[in-house]
Amino acid sequence: MSDGKKPFTDHVTKANRAPGDYDWGWITAGILAVLVFVLIMLWAQALGKQREAEGLRAKLIAANTSLAAALADNQKAQEQLATLQARVADLEQEKATAAQMAHSLEDEMRADLESKDVTISKLQGKLTVNILDRILFNSGDAVMQPAGESVMRKIAAILAQHPELKIHVIGHTDNIPIRPEARSRFTSNWELSAARALAAVHFLTEQAGVDPHRVGAVGYGEFRPIADNATAEGRAKNRRIAITILPDELAGADTAPAVKPIDSTAPAVK
Repeated sequence: MSDGKKPFTDHVTKANRAPGDYDWGWITAGILAVLVFVLIMLWAQALGKQREAEGLRAKLIAANTSLAAALADNQKAQEQLATLQARVADLEQEKATAAQMAHSLEDEMRADLESKDVTISKLQGKLTVNILDRILFNSGDAVMQPAGESVMRKIAAILAQHPELKIHVIGHTDNIPIRPEARSRFTSNWELSAARALAAVHFLTEQAGVDPHRVGAVGYGEFRPIADNATAEGRAKNRRIAITILPDELAGADTAPAVKPIDSTAPAVK
């Protein structure tokens, strides 16, 4: 026969193989299969590590973003704190300046005005000039006398140096009723005290040059005495004009910015 396959004798030849002879094809296939499995496992593990690394990278980016935002907020907070500290320092300086000005104003008024008929007092940030009526008005009258005008001009000259201050002019009387012959003008001490306060206001604004936006007037009549009305001396102290000088923030909340008058000749807006 030829040297080709011998089907009738191959199984005998395989059966007679020596123990050391192997089928290397199957062994190689098995090894390859194991290698493929190992490679697949390694690839899967590497893929998992890559995904984990990507997750960590995303967390790192998020953390960096949060840190940058926190640093920006911290910088903003520091800037706001610096602004507030500067504002506090400014307010402290303004307070010190205002206190110094108030002290200077009080000293100036005491030096120029204080006498037996004019007294200066300070309470709760309010500086008050008390002027007895005997140098301002005749008994039962609200027409200012030359001695009173002189005092008012001195007050106006001092106040001209402090345009930021407001002025309240307050009229007071004793408890003696209005005399019958004067009741045609003043029905009670309220009307008399208010008329005297208004007379002082008119003089300050119309004769002494005080800005009328700074000034207000009120009359308390006999109801806010500072001395005993049972004595002539006490009644003399109670008949007075009080000029109270105070900062704008203490002047009251009933003030408003000036409004431009309406021109009645202008055509109406339809």
